[in-house]
Order: sequence, then structure tokens, then C-alpha cells
Amino acid sequence: MFYLILILLLLGLMFYPQFATRRILQKHSEPRADFPGSGGEFARHLLDHYGVSGVQVEATDSGDHYDPRARVVRLGNDNYRGKSLTAVVVAAHEVGHAIQHHQGSGGLHTRYRLAVLATWAARVSQIALVALPLLAGASPGLMRVALVLVAAGILLSTLVHLVTLPVEWDASFNKALPILQAGDYLSPQDMRDARKILTACAMTYVSASLASVLGALRWLRWAR
Repeated sequence: MFYLILILLLLGLMFYPQFATRRILQKHSEPRADFPGSGGEFARHLLDHYGVSGVQVEATDSGDHYDPRARVVRLGNDNYRGKSLTAVVVAAHEVGHAIQHHQGSGGLHTRYRLAVLATWAARVSQIALVALPLLAGASPGLMRVALVLVAAGILLSTLVHLVTLPVEWDASFNKALPILQAGDYLSPQDMRDARKILTACAMTYVSASLASVLGALRWLRWAR
């Protein structure tokens, strides 16, 4: 019974934050007539206001993010063009990453380098995973090498998730939230909702990290 409760709690921690985040983002995605500009325009204003030069803002279909290599804040089409609380808060968060880059944040650079390495490691581990059944009977030694490659890819992915947590937290609560407060951009009620949005988004990274750690432990146990 104890293990069943523990499993249910872990599943709740992994999947509920994603559901809750989608719900709260959708709730605050309604257009607001009292907002003077879109999320894209707000991001441009913040970058100029805080002297973050050389960074562009553009719409994307691949999700909201900051690309440190291209020095671009990319916002989903709804957030780039939308005049909603979600658009404003997401824009402030991504500008927070641009400010981290501008200030030379080690965490952001480390995450980016690890993410590039993890992408290549994931490709290698996928090939190794496909080859495992073939190597099991042909060469036990090569099979062990393939297992190590699979485990290394999973561990690198887990490391990226763990490094991402403090970077995302800083962008949300040490950058975006103080920016919104200091600029008096939002009403007191909107500020409370903005904190809820940022907290919900942060919890998705916590759940992703937990899922990644559990997946790595499962694979390591199997490989053992």
C-alpha cells in the first residue's frame, strides 16, 4: 500500500504540473483591451529599456525560448501577437534569459552547451538502443558498450534538466517578476496572477527533472 501511494504521488508530481500550467496559461490568454501592446512589442520594449543590445524578437512555431547563439527572443505566435497577461508574462520571462546572457550568466551558458551535447548523445543512444537486441546474442561485450551509451545519453539529459531548474527560476523570479513590479506594468491583481503563471511554469521544469531522474535510475538498474 505504501509503494502504491508513493507511485501515485510521483505520478502526480510528474504529470499534474503540466496539466495545471496549460490550464492557467489558457485562462490568462484572453485579449486585454487595457494592454497597450503585444507580447512581442513588450519584449522589444524591455530589451531596449534594460540596454540589452543586439537581441532580436521574432515569432516562432517551436515554442517560447531565448536562443543565446542567435541572440533572439522567440515567442509563440499567440504570445508574440497577443495582448494578454500570458503573453506579457512569457515575454518578460524570455527577456529574463536575454538579460542573463547579457550579464554573463554561467548557468545559461552551461545549460546551452550541455543541451547541444545531450542532443548528440541522444542520437547516439537511440542507435545503441536499436542495436541492443542484435548485439545481445552476437557480442555481449559490444552489448555492454551499447548499454553504457544508452545510459550516458539518459544521464546527460537528466543533467540538462537539473541545470535548467535554477536558470529558469532565476529568469522568472529574479528577473521577470521584479521587472514587472518595478515598471508598474501590471495591476496588483495581475501581479498576483503573473506570479501564479511563473510558479506553474517553474513546476513543469521540476516535474520534467523528476521524470528524467526516475528514467535514468530505471535504466541504470536495468543495465546493472
